[in-house]
Amino acid sequence: MRAVVCERYGPPEVLHLTEIAKPIPAAHEVLIQIKATTVSSGDWRVRSLEVPAGFGLIVRLVFGFSRPRQPILGSELAGVVEAVGCDVSRFRPGDPLVAFSDAAMGCHAEYICLPEDGQLARKPSNLSFREAAALCFGGTTALAALRQARVQPGERVLINGASGSVGTAAVQLACHLGAEVIGVCSAANQDLVRCLGASQVIDYQHTDFSQSGDSFDVIIDTAGTAPFARSRRCLRPGGRLVLLQAGLGAMLLSPWQTVSSNKTVIAGPMSVKAGDVAQLAELAEAGVYRPVIDRHYPLEQIVAAHRYVDSGHKKGHVVITLDPED
Repeated sequence: MRAVVCERYGPPEVLHLTEIAKPIPAAHEVLIQIKATTVSSGDWRVRSLEVPAGFGLIVRLVFGFSRPRQPILGSELAGVVEAVGCDVSRFRPGDPLVAFSDAAMGCHAEYICLPEDGQLARKPSNLSFREAAALCFGGTTALAALRQARVQPGERVLINGASGSVGTAAVQLACHLGAEVIGVCSAANQDLVRCLGASQVIDYQHTDFSQSGDSFDVIIDTAGTAPFARSRRCLRPGGRLVLLQAGLGAMLLSPWQTVSSNKTVIAGPMSVKAGDVAQLAELAEAGVYRPVIDRHYPLEQIVAAHRYVDSGHKKGHVVITLDPED
């Protein structure tokens, strides 16, 4: 089968397309033919080692010290079950699925084996494979951030970086929870963020939300530009700040900032819970959540896709297609 491999850390050019053996499912695994996947900011970070301050050594220990331990990147997919292990009962050949492999990665290939009790769900019938492939990475992070922040109906939630993969999901999911959503993005993306449900959009190039005199119950920072020192002045008493791109220093400081103020600071990577992908699929089926797609690239152009993600200007998701008929 074809797969894109990353055998050393570096720029997009370290990636190359090659032929490897097609995997065989174990007893509790399903073999999925991948129709579409994505290039996410997670793939960019693992490939380039561009990570928040203090995490360089940790990332090398987790993903491989001198080169990626898992050479096939990609953490989300949409595809069809081709075969199942002898003990699989949830799925059968022909089932269309969405799946999230998270840190195990391996989705930039034509086939993958995943455990049936992992983050798998049936593909929403109202999404194409291209759309469904982008359901999980931004969606699971946004879902976890809103859960950590304990967002309640009627609360004012500011999402900094509202036009990215996590931001576009967070806007939609926060609106679904009944929150009043304020998005921060560039002027070019204001209409998009409004269409997703934001009641107000702030152009960060002309307005500093922290100096506007407005106040918020929750701030979710997906861009890494709203630390506690900047955000505290516009957080209401009892407010919550979620820092999704916090460096190690910010993570270590967050407990002290919480106990020494009347605000809560939550910093660092979000944990995906069992059932998160199934919940996102149900919300998509109900029309509540739809991934935003910026660009599509065929698998053969994955280097160009990585270059675009590296630019930092994508809206929503960048999708890689393996089935030209979808």
